[in-house]
Amino acid sequence: METQDIRSVIGGFDKARAEIEKRAETGQDFANEGARVKTQIRALHPKRLTLTVAEVIEETATTRPLRLTSYEGGLPPFLAGQYVNLFVTVDGVETARPLAISSAPQERGHYDLTVRKLPGGFVSPWLVEGLQVGAKVSSTGPMGSFYVNPIHHGDDLVFLAGGSGVAPAISMIRDIAARQLPVQFKLIYGSRREDDVIFDQELAALDAAHDVLTVERIISEPDAGYEGRTGFIDAALISELCGPIDGKTVYLCGPPAMNAACTDALREAGVPDKRVYIEANGPPVDPTRRAGWPESVAADHTVTITVKGQGSFEMRAGEPLLNALERAGYNIENACRSGECSLCRIKILSGEVFNPSEAKLRQSDRRFGWVHSCVAYPLTDVEILL
Repeated sequence: METQDIRSVIGGFDKARAEIEKRAETGQDFANEGARVKTQIRALHPKRLTLTVAEVIEETATTRPLRLTSYEGGLPPFLAGQYVNLFVTVDGVETARPLAISSAPQERGHYDLTVRKLPGGFVSPWLVEGLQVGAKVSSTGPMGSFYVNPIHHGDDLVFLAGGSGVAPAISMIRDIAARQLPVQFKLIYGSRREDDVIFDQELAALDAAHDVLTVERIISEPDAGYEGRTGFIDAALISELCGPIDGKTVYLCGPPAMNAACTDALREAGVPDKRVYIEANGPPVDPTRRAGWPESVAADHTVTITVKGQGSFEMRAGEPLLNALERAGYNIENACRSGECSLCRIKILSGEVFNPSEAKLRQSDRRFGWVHSCVAYPLTDVEILL
């Protein structure tokens, strides 16, 4: 009596063994499978994409969704809420910016990246005003863990958005509407001015068309006579609009100051951190106002950065190390530029660096001197190792 191979209880084992035996009879083997698998992986998770600007859409006076198509063929799939890191050269400086994909995952022919021009910004004004249809740009593939997970996040969802932080929210909403997901999704969206609400008309139409969606607009600097909600997204407003918030999953995407204030408000309301998903929207605008910044160091204090074995340059204490490194001609791998992904880690050999709360450093990073350069601010002269 033939004894059954115990490995047969492993799913797919018998099928794989039968395929091996079949190929042995024809003189074939699996020698070429590795290349085929690598090709499939690269198509789904490419390190770089070459993209063409197919359309620049005028959304508001300060905001443009950039419609990008693939120069080489199809685009890899993504989850609603994810982003790509867009690589650009501005005034001779090679840099990158993470931009949320605002189009729906069902739109496989293009990515829409929504960009708002920030006052005093370096890259956003160029993207909004200088990038023309037909231009070629490169990006990473889709990345990030900020997306709706129906299994783990439940069916009662709240999204707190500020400014261009609505970009991942509308991708989620478009996806939920397209798939008719059985969830309740409440968007609380704060903007400075009524005429600068991104996707205003579409959000209103989606709200009217889908019972699962509720959109609340908050204007912080309303014109005279404005009759909608005004002010800021705070604990009182969240409680008023959401009711008891325990048991809900909350997504948060906006300027750093808003993220910090809303995080505190949610904790006060009893929402556990594990139920709050934050998509940081860049480094702190003013790190000198963060807890732990020494009063004796001004934002415009000049420090010298020495890159071991590669030279040195000067920079202001109040700007991220990554920005200054790029301006000095050093290419550092990066993605989120918000302190989370850790791709831009560098080692501090000497000197003092300020790390705000956005820097998701591990205990070993702190012990051995590693920092996330996108949110690291040198307080003194510093020597680093790239």
